[in-house]
Amino acid sequence: MNVTELYLLGRRLQKIAEAAIPAEGVGEHPTSTSTVLIVADDVRDHPGTTVTEISKRTGLVQSQVSNCVARLRDAGTVRAEPDPSDRRRTLLHPSADVSPRAREIRDAPLEPALADATTDVPETLALLDRLAVLLRIEG
Repeated sequence: MNVTELYLLGRRLQKIAEAAIPAEGVGEHPTSTSTVLIVADDVRDHPGTTVTEISKRTGLVQSQVSNCVARLRDAGTVRAEPDPSDRRRTLLHPSADVSPRAREIRDAPLEPALADATTDVPETLALLDRLAVLLRIEG
């Protein structure tokens, strides 16, 4: 496999994951769910971060990150607090409790989306589980 094939595989897996995310009751938002997940993952990996820092790490524009943070705060997934050393800055932390929306996304079944993309769902799930272990991906 070369870099191009790996990139295309990643994009395909992302599209399958996006198709599996429940969208009912979410309403209209200026940011996509995948963008929100990128920001949530970054906050989890970098507690005490800022919107500017997330923007630099992810390559997302600052307004996208701000919109994502607003959605994550509304969902109870991220909490914000003033920086004690610079009150103009806001530090972002993952919430201790998993929000109902995050739980809904985490518990969404992958099988229906995989059924549209593969002929052998159980084997594909087993391979994805093995790949996650090999890549040290934590849930």
